[in-house]
Amino acid sequence: MSVVTAPHTTAPDVLRRQDPEMAEVILGEARRQADSLQLIAAENFTSPAVLAALGSPLANKYAEGYPGARHHGGCELVDAAERIAVARAKALFGAEHANVQPHSGSSAVLATYAALLRPGDTVLAMGLAYGGHLTHGAPVNFSGRWFDFVGYGVDAESGIIDYAQVHQLARTHRPKAIVCGSISYPRHIDYATFREIADDVGAYLIADAAHPIGLVAGGAAPNPVPYADVVCATTHKVLRGPRGGMILCGEEYADRVDRAVFPFTQGGAQMHTIAAKGVAFGEASAPAFTAYAHRVVANARALAEALATEGLLITTGGTDTHLITADPSPLGVDGRAARGRLAAAGVVLDTCALPHADGRGLRLGTAAVTTQGMGEAEMRRIAALFAAALGEDVAKTRGIRGEVRSLTGRFPPYGTLS
Repeated sequence: MSVVTAPHTTAPDVLRRQDPEMAEVILGEARRQADSLQLIAAENFTSPAVLAALGSPLANKYAEGYPGARHHGGCELVDAAERIAVARAKALFGAEHANVQPHSGSSAVLATYAALLRPGDTVLAMGLAYGGHLTHGAPVNFSGRWFDFVGYGVDAESGIIDYAQVHQLARTHRPKAIVCGSISYPRHIDYATFREIADDVGAYLIADAAHPIGLVAGGAAPNPVPYADVVCATTHKVLRGPRGGMILCGEEYADRVDRAVFPFTQGGAQMHTIAAKGVAFGEASAPAFTAYAHRVVANARALAEALATEGLLITTGGTDTHLITADPSPLGVDGRAARGRLAAAGVVLDTCALPHADGRGLRLGTAAVTTQGMGEAEMRRIAALFAAALGEDVAKTRGIRGEVRSLTGRFPPYGTLS
């Protein structure tokens, strides 16, 4: 079982006394997480130890710079915390260098671009319509404003990345960098093929592994570190750490990456978050996490199969990861309407682009429900609740909501809430 228990999910007595209004919001969110199905692919439940580090006195410390070279005094102990986190990240992913200061996955990507590129450079990345992230060239994002992005896609029938197209586009546009990674691609990425394409055109290879990095830590997904020049990632999602980012690279790029994080794109490091990242890296190095990562994938495959049986169209025909993308239109509802109906029933997930199709699909993941201890039997039950919520009138949603509460009540993420 992967259930975590923690008193931190209830508002501390001191907060209740001093600010009952905010305490009630925090307690309400804890209840929301506990009595609904958390299927957002980018979310998870951290451990009590991670929460303890986040709420520690390290939150008080200003620590611009890096261990041994800070711009403020009194950093001896936070230096030790960062060195521990860096050493654990390097060991966990087999990287020569790790920077654990990025505040988010987007911050990690921004710093990576700053380290390797200059404004106006051409970058090849997955097109937004196929699952690319905002930082992969969205016009409203810094990436789309500062760089010339070219998008690659997926095969119209299989939904798998069209590597021949990637290679052709690379030879045509001669990008300075190629980005491999997606927010809604449920299959493993062939990093070796991307490396060959990048070498053929003399491009940097950047792996945006925000989603699969936790599976990599647990040996349930291929590791991009041996192939990519730089790997960007988040520390939440399947990795089950605090919300934040990190960058992994070889020694060749270490100084450039570090200078791009600080002082170019960020100021003071969030030392409580860095300590929490270190705790999560330590947890992810244990055999129990390896078992957890493989259960996440097994649950995702079971859920995908069950959803297909209920009539949803599963893109790529299944999943290799924690992530599933599905088209609910065979049930007579589009993605946005489906998300609303499911939310009313207590099933929380996202919409996503559907390659080569009109309308929006559904994106969901199994990391959080697996942390709660749910297994393949529960995945089949979730699929049945899905179909009921999408097929019923809104007036009948209340009964489904009760069934969701009954299910989640058997798997409380943090014990009893009060």
